[in-house]
Amino acid sequence: MVKLRLKRYGRKGQVSYRIVAAPALARRDGRALEEVGFYNPRVSDPTQRTRLNVPAIIKWLKQGAQPTPTVRSILEKAQIFDQLHA
Repeated sequence: MVKLRLKRYGRKGQVSYRIVAAPALARRDGRALEEVGFYNPRVSDPTQRTRLNVPAIIKWLKQGAQPTPTVRSILEKAQIFDQLHA
């Protein structure tokens, strides 16, 4: 099964995340199938915290990829699920 989840990178105290499609049993920071977005929780402006590749995310969701709870909330805020069902 494929999961959409966060992959951590950056220095200690200055962490950022990439949103990736990865096998469910793969390591958190291991090799991903595809990078589909970026999330930086340290940015003060909420509109600048995420950059998403919407067509790639929709492609993975249609193929059955399951987002983790954190990624699901990011996608809900970006209204990706509305685009998926439209």
